Amino acid sequence: MLYKSDSFEVAFIKDNIAEFKFCVAGSVNTLSQQTLKDCAYALKELAANSDIKGMIFTSDKDHFIIGADIFEFLPTFTKPEAELVTWIKDATDVFDAVEDLPFPTLSAINGLALGGGCEWVLATDYRVASTTAKIGLPEVKLGIMPGFGGTVRLPRIVGADNAMLWITAGSENRAADALKVGAVDAVVSADKLLESSISTLELAIAGKLDWQAKRNVKLQPLKLNRVEQGMSFAMAEGMVMGKTKGHYPAPIMAVRTIKAAANCERAEAMAIENANFAKLARTPEAAAQTGIFLADQYIKGKARKQAKASDVAIKQAAVLGAGIMGGGIAYQSAYKGTPIIMKDIQQDALDLGMTEASKFLGQKVQRGHMTMDKMVATLGKIKPTLNDSDLQSANIVVEAVVENPKVKQAVLAGLEKDMPAGTILTSNTSTIRIDELATALEKPENFCGMHFFNPVPKMPLVEIIRGEKTSEKTINAVVDYALKLGKSPIVVNDCPGFFVNRVLFPYFAGFSKLVVEGANFAKVDKVMENVFGWPMGPAYLLDVVGIDTAYHCTGVMADGFPERMSRAEKDPVSVFANEKRFGQKNKAGFYQYAPDRRGRLKKAQDPQSVELLSSITDAPKEFDKQEIIDRCMVPMINEVLLCLQENIVASPQEADMALIYGIGFPPFRGGAFRYLDQTGLANFVATADKYAHLGAIYQVSEQTRKWAEEGRIFYKVEG
Repeated sequence: MLYKSDSFEVAFIKDNIAEFKFCVAGSVNTLSQQTLKDCAYALKELAANSDIKGMIFTSDKDHFIIGADIFEFLPTFTKPEAELVTWIKDATDVFDAVEDLPFPTLSAINGLALGGGCEWVLATDYRVASTTAKIGLPEVKLGIMPGFGGTVRLPRIVGADNAMLWITAGSENRAADALKVGAVDAVVSADKLLESSISTLELAIAGKLDWQAKRNVKLQPLKLNRVEQGMSFAMAEGMVMGKTKGHYPAPIMAVRTIKAAANCERAEAMAIENANFAKLARTPEAAAQTGIFLADQYIKGKARKQAKASDVAIKQAAVLGAGIMGGGIAYQSAYKGTPIIMKDIQQDALDLGMTEASKFLGQKVQRGHMTMDKMVATLGKIKPTLNDSDLQSANIVVEAVVENPKVKQAVLAGLEKDMPAGTILTSNTSTIRIDELATALEKPENFCGMHFFNPVPKMPLVEIIRGEKTSEKTINAVVDYALKLGKSPIVVNDCPGFFVNRVLFPYFAGFSKLVVEGANFAKVDKVMENVFGWPMGPAYLLDVVGIDTAYHCTGVMADGFPERMSRAEKDPVSVFANEKRFGQKNKAGFYQYAPDRRGRLKKAQDPQSVELLSSITDAPKEFDKQEIIDRCMVPMINEVLLCLQENIVASPQEADMALIYGIGFPPFRGGAFRYLDQTGLANFVATADKYAHLGAIYQVSEQTRKWAEEGRIFYKVEG
C-alpha cells in the first residue's frame, strides 16, 4: 500500500503503475473538503516516489465521482468573497497537482463522472471510459459554474465551442458523444476498462504515446485567433442570454470566464476562474438553486423511507379511464417496468390512450434512446380492455375518469366491491376532496389521492393526498408506486385543490383582478415570464390548463374557500368558458393557436379575446412591473403560508419542490419559501398590507404576521 485514507487508497496494480482508487464511505464517491485535503497530502508524497512510473485513477463503486459534496456548499458560500477565493484556490491546487504529477496519468471512468468528478478526469493526461459512462459539468444547475478547473481545461481539450455548450447546458454526455469531441480518448466495454487503461498507460510510459504534449495543451492559451474568439464568444453569449433571459448568472459567467482566460496560461486562467466562481457562489441564485438540490434530496429521502416501509408488492397496476391522462399514466408505468391494465368503457378512449403511449415511445425511438424491439415490448406491458374482470390482478388502481365527484364516487364504489380485498385505490383528481370521495367507500383506509400533472411523462411531481381515514400502509404503497414510476412523490393532507392547485388559483385570481382593472393580459404575461421568471404567464398557463378545466376548478375552490376564493362577478375565465373558448384544446382562449412547422401549437394575439373581455374590464391602464408581480404573487405566497400553517404540506422543502416540479416556479428563485427568505417575510407582509383592500387573498394570517415580527427564516444555513 502506497497511501491510504478514509476516501481513497493507492497501491501498485502492475509493475510500476499505481492505482489511485476512490472508496469514499457510502454509496457514491464525492469530493468533500476533507477528501480534497487528504488528496493534497497524498499527491505531494506520491509525486516524490520515484518508483511510480504511471498512475490510474479508479473507483470502487458503480460510478467514478459524482461531484463535490453539495451538502457543504451553502455554509461555505456564506463566507466573504475573499475567503471564498482562497478556499476555491486551495481546491484547484489539488487538481493542478494531479496535472503536474511527474509521470503519465489516466482516469478509468465507469458510470458517472460529473462536476468535480469530470474536472478530476480532465486534469489527468488520458481518459478511458466504459460504454455506459457519462461525463459532464452540471454546476450551472446549482447556480454556479465549474470551479475546479473545468472552465480552463475543457475548452483546451474539446475546443471553446464544445466546452461552452457542455458547461452552459449542464448536460450529462454519453461516452460515445464525449469521444466524438475528444473529451475521452477511448471507449471500451466495462469488463475491458481496467485492462485497456493499463495498456494505454504502458504505451505512454514506454514513450509510444506523447503524454507530455497532451498535458502541455492544457497549460497554454486557447488555440483561437482574435477573430475566431470574437465570433465564438459573441455567439455563445447571445445564445445564453436568449435562453436564460438574464435570470441565471452562472452560464453567462462561465462563458465570460472562458473568454477572459482565452489568452492566458494555466495559472492566470485558474485565477480568473477562482475569482468568478467566488462571485457566483455568493449570489441569491446560487443559494436558491443549491437549495433546490438539497430540498430534492430531502423529499427523495423521505419518499424512499416511506416506500421501504411498504408491505404491498405492486406487480400489476391498473388505470381506470383512458384518453390523454390515462394513456400517459399507462405509458409511464409500462416504460418504468410495472405492467398496467388500461380500462375504459369506450373503445375510442382506449385507442386514444394507446396512441398517446405509442407517441411517447415513438419519440424515444426517433431520438435513438430506445430500439423498436424495446418499444414493442413496452407497449406489450399495457393491456387495454373494456372488461371489468381484467382488473382483478391489479394491486393498485388509479381512477382517472371525468372530474365529477358523483361519477368518481360511483366508479370507486364499484371498484371496491369488485376488486380483491385490500387492493389500493387512488383517484387522479386535481381538486375534489379525497374525504368527499371516500364517503362512497366501505374501507376508506385503502384509498388516497394520486394527482398526476400533464403531460405525465414530462412532469416529475405526483401529489399524494392523505384523506382523514387513509392508512399509512396505503400512503407507503402509493409512494412506492410513484417512485417506481420515476416520479417525485410529495404527500399532502386533504383540502380542496390539495396543495398545488390550492395555491395556484389565488394566483389566477390576482391576475384576473388586474385584467378587470384594465391591464393588458399579454403584457402581464411578459412581465411574469421575463421579469419574474415563470415559464408561462398566467393567461398563457390558463390556456394550456384549459379554460373549461380552470372554470370547473374555480367552482370547486369557491365552494371550499368561499371567503378567499369565491367566483368573482367579473371573471375573464367565465367570459371565455361561456363562449367555449377553452384555450389550446380548441385553439382559442386568451390567445389564438395554430400549428408551427413542427406541428406544435404557437400562440398569437387574438383581437376577438380583447373584444370579449371589454364587457367586464375597465379602460386600458398601464401597471408598473413590480405591481403586476406583487398582485399576482402575493395571493399565491399567502396561500402557501396558510398551507404550511394548516399542515396541508409538511415542510418548506416539500412545498417548494411541489411548486417547482408541479407548476414551474422559477428555479433561480428556489421556491416560495426560499423567495420569502431572500426578500424578507416582514417585507412580504408590508407588500401584502399595501394591497389588503383588494380582498381576502391579499390579507395575511395572524400567524404569518407573528412569524414576520419574530424574523422567521425558513431555511437556516448552519456552518
